[in-house]
Amino acid sequence: MNNYQSIPFKDEDGKEKEFYVLEQTTLNGFHYLLVEDGSADADDEEVEVLIMKRVADAAEDEEWATYEMVEDEEELISVSKVFEQLMDDINFEVE
Repeated sequence: MNNYQSIPFKDEDGKEKEFYVLEQTTLNGFHYLLVEDGSADADDEEVEVLIMKRVADAAEDEEWATYEMVEDEEELISVSKVFEQLMDDINFEVE
């Protein structure tokens, strides 16, 4: 178990899933989160992480902002380099 902040996300089917926020940053006016789903064992040296991008702020009657997985390879590489600098002990491989 890790000590990162847990945030619930809903997928396109409306199913809720917990992600752990490892880091966050703003780049070119967009807010990004580096998250993992907590499925890795504590002994794992390799952990699969995802980069999510805020695509809409929470409306007045909602408490949640909208995030989507970054799928554009060029954007993914750029943002992963920023996260790699923020987290010295992590090396990223974009797949």
